[in-house]
Amino acid sequence: MPIRRFLQGNKPNSEEIERLNSAYVQTLRSLGLVDRNDPIAELVAKKILKIAAAGVREPAEISKLAVEQLGIVRPPSL
Repeated sequence: MPIRRFLQGNKPNSEEIERLNSAYVQTLRSLGLVDRNDPIAELVAKKILKIAAAGVREPAEISKLAVEQLGIVRPPSL
């Protein structure tokens, strides 16, 4: 999972890891991304960490901001 790879240099506690992972999963779902090896998933992980580093703590808020800041538009379903 890309989000853990980016956390390796830090020493996050289990609560922080769970919070970031939750935001990551929510964001991937919002964008309709399934493959965590997709290069876009890596961009999502980096954005999640950047938003969290800015002090945002709630996973839903981190996810919402990540989707907005990435500017990725999910195509409408038919």
